[in-house]
Amino acid sequence: MATEIATLGEFGLIRHLTEGITLQNSSGVYGIGDDAAVLNYPADRQVLVTTDLLMEGVHFDLTYVPLKHLGYKAAVVNFSDIYAMNGTPRQITVSLALSKRFSVEDMEELYAGIRVACENYHVDIIGGDTSSSLTGLAISITCIGDAAREEVVYRNGARPNDLICVSGDLGAAYMGLQLLEREKVALQGKPDVQPDFAGREYLLERQLKPEARRDIIAALREAGIRPTSMIDISDGLSSELLHICTQSKVGCRIYEEHIPIDYQTAVMAEEFNMNLSTCALNGGEDYELLFTVALEDKEKVENIENIKLIGYVTPPDQGCMLVTRDDHNEFALQAQGWNMANN
Repeated sequence: MATEIATLGEFGLIRHLTEGITLQNSSGVYGIGDDAAVLNYPADRQVLVTTDLLMEGVHFDLTYVPLKHLGYKAAVVNFSDIYAMNGTPRQITVSLALSKRFSVEDMEELYAGIRVACENYHVDIIGGDTSSSLTGLAISITCIGDAAREEVVYRNGARPNDLICVSGDLGAAYMGLQLLEREKVALQGKPDVQPDFAGREYLLERQLKPEARRDIIAALREAGIRPTSMIDISDGLSSELLHICTQSKVGCRIYEEHIPIDYQTAVMAEEFNMNLSTCALNGGEDYELLFTVALEDKEKVENIENIKLIGYVTPPDQGCMLVTRDDHNEFALQAQGWNMANN
């Protein structure tokens, strides 16, 4: 039987969900239990702060997103922002707004996912808040991290002749979303029928349980490479690359044939009769790293597993262009990822 949240109250719920949490990071002096957490970072470190808001019906659909997966993803997407600054995530605060349809057990599931993510990435939960909502579930997570002053990487450091690199593969999370949406419609009114996702597990994992690319950050450090600019791919390759080019006041050339795409993504795009490159360029939620490196680091970066060179940085007057696979025509990149106007 579900336990109503009102039986615990706001503070009782917070105590229940955060019971047993201990601090792992030396920068955390005091965590949950007072009006504010207390942190202490060395003077030679820069403190990085990012926040993310996820709204039910806009960013996630609980018809097919398990609450434990949602909690994991909500935490990891914030960790990804810190890694994209070449930093290390250390602490998060978690704030929830929830309607009466959610039970204590529901929140235990959500928090279980958050706690697993924090354990996996060695991040501390140091506080948060809960509130009632009239429209469903909202999750706001703030993540605090750090990096050595000389190691922080911004979006504005790309220079002409730098190489453009991307980790992993692109488009899989978007195809996973399309698959889930299709099955939601197909099985509407059929509660006893379960969808068959055999052979498409990778796509679902990329959508429901993404991972932040701390391994890429570690590999770059080990190779002695400091990216000149970097961003994580949450809104699609095109949008993120245009962010770097705008901030850095440069142009770019990327090559369609070099964009990394997984086999399951290609098969699913064909099944949906969708253009594969469009999915990879604009799908979003891959949480891979897009970054630029100096030309002299070419050999080093080519020797790192799971990194692909996809193009190079140009002077601003040459524009931001995609070179097509078949006829090598050039088309201007357009930001077609997530924005408030089409959601």
